[in-house]
Formats: sequence, structure tokens, C-alpha cells
Amino acid sequence: MRFRGQRPVVAVTSGEPAGIGPELCLALAGRFREARPVILADRRLLRDRASQLGLPVEVRDYVPGVAHSDAPRVLDVLHVPLATPSRPGRLDPANSGYVLALLDRAIEGCQTHEFAAMVTGPIHKGVINDATLPGQGHFSGHTEYLATRTGASDVVMMLTGVTASAHPDRRLRVALATTHLPLREVAAAITPKRLAGALHVLHRDLRRKYGFDAPRILVAGLNPHAGESGHMGREEIEVITPTLEKLRREGLALIGPLPADTLFTPPVLKTGDAVLAMYHDQGLAPLKYATFGKGINVTLGLPIIRTSVDHGTALDLAGTGKADPGSLLAAVREATRMARQHDTKKTMER
Repeated sequence: MRFRGQRPVVAVTSGEPAGIGPELCLALAGRFREARPVILADRRLLRDRASQLGLPVEVRDYVPGVAHSDAPRVLDVLHVPLATPSRPGRLDPANSGYVLALLDRAIEGCQTHEFAAMVTGPIHKGVINDATLPGQGHFSGHTEYLATRTGASDVVMMLTGVTASAHPDRRLRVALATTHLPLREVAAAITPKRLAGALHVLHRDLRRKYGFDAPRILVAGLNPHAGESGHMGREEIEVITPTLEKLRREGLALIGPLPADTLFTPPVLKTGDAVLAMYHDQGLAPLKYATFGKGINVTLGLPIIRTSVDHGTALDLAGTGKADPGSLLAAVREATRMARQHDTKKTMER
């Protein structure tokens, strides 16, 4: 989408209707001048939730090509109907198709350049898998679903957020070589092919979507003390180090493998632009400690731009008005920055 001099239109899926997603979306009303968020949701769901919480938000139907109003408390909504009425905190598998329909519509809009990017609200994987949906196998999560729907062969999950002092730009970026695997399966999954694929995607999107000309990537070891010369594991010697050496010869700026317990300290983080962790909790535990409530999830390797909140549906908070919209606000801002950077980069590369 070309939007130089205009505001990018960003699709925001409201996620699981029984969770906090709908009320977080209400918090976007009148908050952005740099972008035009369009909420994908059932309009009645949003109106009912706004009424329940006493929020004076005007829900208005989104019309493509019609300028967004700067009036406060106005929310542009692309209506997708619920299958059945939803109540805060009460999951209903009957609405699982609705949740996926939100994603499908946002993906379609990004592919046709109606939207510059998409931001996803929290979903509940369990209730989607409890539903019987035609043609839908096991639902692993947003990342895998988006990869399948867009035909992306290699995708990488990266979380990012603002910290007190981690980087000169105060932004910590942590990508994962493996995602939702049992810990006992991680070592076998760290193969040269998987590791090289993740690093290529991370390097490429740091350039295209974040504007780094020569991104520096800090790579964590798998074992304590990065294997301690083979005394605590041989994955660093047999897989990780040879793969990094090969990629360095291709021109990638890679630092490591580094012991993960000291990698996430400010002096080390300042030497890189992003981190590649070997498994989920190795990378996300320190990141969420440093940025929770303001962190976001980014899917790299997709042909579209997608960011997300870094938290779940919080069913216990749904309908209380106590949910913090900080992560969703940050996700919309990040998607906007990435869309503008990607548009500029494509212009420069032509």
C-alpha cells in the first residue's frame, strides 16, 4: 500500500470475544493520528461492551476509501458477525469460526493492500481446538495459522518492547529459533537448517521492516554456559557454531553463541540489534520481565506485516474494565512504524 503523506490503515482483530480483546480495542478510539486503526469485530459486541463499561465510544462502520474522522471516541469497525452472543469470561466453541474469520479478513485485506498491516488481539487456542470446524486441523496459534494462510515457508516469532536501558534505542528484540515445543524436544529441533533459516529471516526483516543496514544479531547458546566447551552439551560445538561460521561467510553479523544468563544484561545487549534465543522461555522470560504490559509479538518472514499483543485473553478480567491496553497500543504503533519503513525500503530498492 502506498501511503506517503497519508496515514496507513491498520487492521486490528479483536480476538476471542469472551476475553479482553474487545474492550482493549475500545481503548483505541481517538488515540492515533499517525495511523487509521480499523477494528474487525461484531459491531454489537463492541457496543454492548462499551455500554457495560460505561465508555462513550461511537462505533462507526468502516468504509474503504472514506477518510477517518479525527473526532474523539470514534471507532471504525469492519463488521464480522458473531455466530452466537458472547458474554465476558465465558468461552463458547460456537464462536471459534468467528475468531478465524477475523484473521482471514485481515489477511485478505493485507494481501490486496487494503490494509498496510494487521494487529491481532488475543485468542484462546483451546476453545478453537474444541470446536469442530470444517477443514480446520489442530490450531497451534496465530504464527502457524498466518504462515499457512499466506504461504510463508519460514516464519520467526519475535517479541519486542521498550526497556529502561537495554539498547541505545531502549528497544529489546528477541526472536526464537523454536517456539511452542516441549523442552525435551528442543535440542533435537536445533538443526543447521532450522537455525540458518531463522537467522536469514531475522536478518532480512531487520533490514526491510526495521531499517537496519547491517543488523547485529546476538545468538544464545542452548546449554548452560553455552555448553562450556562440550562439558555441558555439544550442540554449540556440533550445530550452532558451525552454522554461525557459515552464515558469517555469507555476510551476516552474528555474535555468539553466548551464554544466555549473561546475554540479557545491558552491556551485552548494547552490542547487538536483536537476539536469537534457542527456545521459548529462554528468550521470552527475560523479555517479558523487562517489558511486560508494553511488549508486543511480531511475526517475521510473512509477506505481510503482523504484530500482536504479548498476553492472553485474561478471561478473569474480561468485562471489568481493568485490562491494560498498553500492549495493544504498542502493537499498533509498531505496525505503523514497520509499514512506513517497509514502504520506504521498497521505494529505495526499486
